[in-house]
Amino acid sequence: MSFEFSVPLSEIVDRLELDKVYLAENYESIQISTVEINRPGLELTGYFEFFDNKKIQVFGNTEFAYLGRFGSEAQRMVIDSIFSFGPPAVIICRDIDISNVMKESARLHKVSIFRTDDNTSDLTARLVQLLNRELAPRITRHGVLVEVYGEGCLLIGDSGVGKSETAIELIKRGHRLVADDAVEILRTNANTLVGKSPQNIRHFIELRGIGIINARQLFGMGAVKMQEKIDMVISLELWDNAKAYDRMGLDNSYMDILGVEVPALTIPVKPGRNLAVIIEVAAMNNRQKKMGYNAAHDLLRSLGMDIEDMVDSQKTIIDKWE
Repeated sequence: MSFEFSVPLSEIVDRLELDKVYLAENYESIQISTVEINRPGLELTGYFEFFDNKKIQVFGNTEFAYLGRFGSEAQRMVIDSIFSFGPPAVIICRDIDISNVMKESARLHKVSIFRTDDNTSDLTARLVQLLNRELAPRITRHGVLVEVYGEGCLLIGDSGVGKSETAIELIKRGHRLVADDAVEILRTNANTLVGKSPQNIRHFIELRGIGIINARQLFGMGAVKMQEKIDMVISLELWDNAKAYDRMGLDNSYMDILGVEVPALTIPVKPGRNLAVIIEVAAMNNRQKKMGYNAAHDLLRSLGMDIEDMVDSQKTIIDKWE
């Protein structure tokens, strides 16, 4: 099931530190639900066939230079045509003075106007980045997210398999906790997933036999992180003697999360295995693979074996959460 996310216009204004020129009566209730914005171009010439009134409109030097070619009445007609569609807001860049014609049209059509001294490119980049983050598709899943040697490792597995205990050991070894128990995963672009903790349980860890601890208070600010890109998924499961586990690392397994394929490993758990050390090695090995080095391939080459015959070219896609 897909959900449409939105962010209040007032929050965008506060975070971008925009000056309020005119606030419409419905300003506090306006929600922005699209990551796209618009710089009026063809609209200034009267072409509105594909105009989307959900997009924030951005005006800069180019738009005002074009409007300056017209007299006040012609400007009024052009601006009224755009404002009559009821866009959620208009942002004026470079601290350009706003004409009375635009202010009157804003009052008539109840369109809020804001201003910034940023140039149009900078404002557009900041605004799109903010919208991409706030409106990103997202899911919340059971697991633990830790940063190990700069790699975001999402630990999943059945309850009680030892995810939180492993996270504590990783923290004590100098790595950082992002989320425990519930991980909010956002797809910030076509190939990137970012994980964070829901605010109400941020930095807390549940340890059976001890209870709830606060990792930030107990281990310090260096032990936690607000969010982290998800570079790999590690599934922890109780050791099954009847199951054949990968011993070479030749198979390419991925987990599909929100349409993004993330490298995935399955690590069996049994007494005596140091999971923290194993996950450290997994993180470093994943980093090496991204940099172009594969130890298993190197070993096969040194043995004079044909890698193509040994490596399955087909990717395995794990759909763990569906």
